[in-house]
Amino acid sequence: MKACNVALFLLVFALAACGGGDATTKSDSAPAAAQTPEEKMLAEGKGVGEIKFVELKTPLEADRVERGKAIYDMKCAACHKLDDKRIVGPGWKDVTKTRKPEWIMNMITNVEVMLEKDEEAQKLLQLCLTRMPDQNVSIGDARDVLEFMRQNDGEK
Repeated sequence: MKACNVALFLLVFALAACGGGDATTKSDSAPAAAQTPEEKMLAEGKGVGEIKFVELKTPLEADRVERGKAIYDMKCAACHKLDDKRIVGPGWKDVTKTRKPEWIMNMITNVEVMLEKDEEAQKLLQLCLTRMPDQNVSIGDARDVLEFMRQNDGEK
């Protein structure tokens, strides 16, 4: 009988020693939940949308600048000035110095989702009080507008 009690005691002791501690200790050391691709892009300041990476070239691509200016004149100039003055939307001066190229292109091509999910886009909406309309700009055209914005900000 004593042998059974000793064996039982040792078994209980062994199980207690092998336990993983209480639940708070486990959860404190558990890795954070992985970010979704959308959360990662937002955290990196790239916004939300199809544009994940933009390669910028130096010097500026003159053909893109020219096409971007034509798109600006047709679709953007009514609401956006090229200086820092706000009309309906914010002025474009220094936008390429304060925003990542992916963010700019996602804002142009994916405005509704950006206004819904991106904190910086929401701040602009609060400032301007008017939602940017979806101008149905293609990714290629948005890239041309970005190149025009770079020129507007003094890049060569």
